[in-house]
Amino acid sequence: MKVVVVDYGMGNLRSVAKALESVGFEKVVVSQDWREVERANAVVFPGQGAFKKAMENLKRLSLLEPLTEAVRRGKPFLGICLGLQLLFEKGYEHGETEGLSILKGEVRLLPKGVKLPHIGWNQVHIRKRGKLFEGIQEGDFFYFVHSYRVIPQDEGVVASTTDYGEEFVSAVEKGNLWAVQFHPEKSQKKGLRLLKNFLEFTRNLQNS
Repeated sequence: MKVVVVDYGMGNLRSVAKALESVGFEKVVVSQDWREVERANAVVFPGQGAFKKAMENLKRLSLLEPLTEAVRRGKPFLGICLGLQLLFEKGYEHGETEGLSILKGEVRLLPKGVKLPHIGWNQVHIRKRGKLFEGIQEGDFFYFVHSYRVIPQDEGVVASTTDYGEEFVSAVEKGNLWAVQFHPEKSQKKGLRLLKNFLEFTRNLQNS
């Protein structure tokens, strides 16, 4: 079973790939090639950095449509950190920028009065008990590195929240689309459990 880790020039992709290999994905490919996205059984969309630059890179690499099509066609899809934020309609880092618009909502700076970026371990408060958080307990800690947070229009997609100056959305789940603000590849056993859940979800879809 093949999973592609989308390389659009943002973030340390090797740590994500190694974590996916460790939970049992047979073939992990890190690639900028849109054809690899189309051929893969599952897609992982990670990233760190600026929203505007990321969208420029995705457009340059002809990845915009393949990513949205992967979600639309029901392919297992996991967004991580910036890979969560880019799923929304707009971001405001270095000016207003259109996102992939797969989910309705926007991405804004964390509230005034908190130290930015938000770096380190923080608790996740589970709002929806789907497949994403199987085997993970309410209040478990995950590792965060970010200054912006997503604001979904549809409360129904919210899988978890986290407190940092205010309550913000730390994970979404909608059918085949999963995305998290934290870094599961840096979150030790709980993070690996989440990636294992993604593997099992992918296998079940392939076998159905």
